Amino acid sequence: MSDGGILQVIASTDRRGAEVFALDLEAALLRRGRATRTVALAPGRQGGLSVPTLGRRPLAPGTLRALRRAARDATVVIAHGSTTLPACALALAGTGVPFVYRNIGDPTFWASTPLRRARVRCFLGRAELVVAIAPGAASELTHRFGVERERVTTIPTGVPAARHQPADARARRAARVALGLPPDAPVVAVVAALSPEKNVGPAIDTIGECPDVVLVVAGDGPERPTLEAHARAAAPGRVHFTGSIGDPAPVYAAADALLLTSRTEGLPAVLIEAGLSGLPAIATDVGYVREVVVDGETGVIVRPGDVGAAARAVGHALARRDALGGAARARCLDRFELEHVAAQWDEVLGSCRRRRST
Repeated sequence: MSDGGILQVIASTDRRGAEVFALDLEAALLRRGRATRTVALAPGRQGGLSVPTLGRRPLAPGTLRALRRAARDATVVIAHGSTTLPACALALAGTGVPFVYRNIGDPTFWASTPLRRARVRCFLGRAELVVAIAPGAASELTHRFGVERERVTTIPTGVPAARHQPADARARRAARVALGLPPDAPVVAVVAALSPEKNVGPAIDTIGECPDVVLVVAGDGPERPTLEAHARAAAPGRVHFTGSIGDPAPVYAAADALLLTSRTEGLPAVLIEAGLSGLPAIATDVGYVREVVVDGETGVIVRPGDVGAAARAVGHALARRDALGGAARARCLDRFELEHVAAQWDEVLGSCRRRRST
């Protein structure tokens, strides 16, 4: 087996959860002495990450040929979700280079039709190992998609704790001033792409039912114009859009709580980032959100689409901000700190190497 190090593949240069985690993991593996580099299949719409790209479109023939060349000397390839699964399954066929697929979302949502399930099942069959982000995802991959149990392992998303620290009153006020937010009002944050699956509209409706609470929306995407118009009607003067930001830490510093109203999720890094920042979260009960948010202990879980319940949950979280936020930080430090997660990846990569050598 060659010893050309680890090649990580991400879908695009957009600053999204899977892509940011891949770069954090690269840095952690380098610290552990594992030669690692990361490439993106294609440029993103918003960009934000300085990563070499292989082509203009993720699954174009030229992109797949470039991926095949890039992986030629790799010991193993790590494919981080989305279109990286079909890309690696197709590009690496016949090369002898194994790839590990990291499933980043809820498999049942993204493969909801028989045809999609069959296609995903076929591509998963070509992976040497499949890494699930939560036990529930591992079970779905085994029972619904036919991945042999011995080829599935569970490793959660990891976030560097040093990058997200609780803000004291002075830092919180400074962050609010920098973002143009009222210095003394309760502030709730949404940190998300403004896309259909993130479903930010109900977050705006929720704040509309919470008098005097301000919402800061950090992110960009195709739904921004519609959401801005909706905010003017539902919560006039109380919703601030920052657009895409390179570092969400100032948003967490400015906030008293995080609000997540997604239609689907995997294991959201934003919940971990917020938890490490000492913030409680109000989150819809989708995907594997409950791995991070313990209802009533580190935040509040609500049914998707229940704006009234979400508004009540915001009030509860703000009233218990310090207790819930402290518990959230303790849980995230224990389960999702990057170095702990990187140690699990180190073992998986060693296991992959041992499997290939036997």
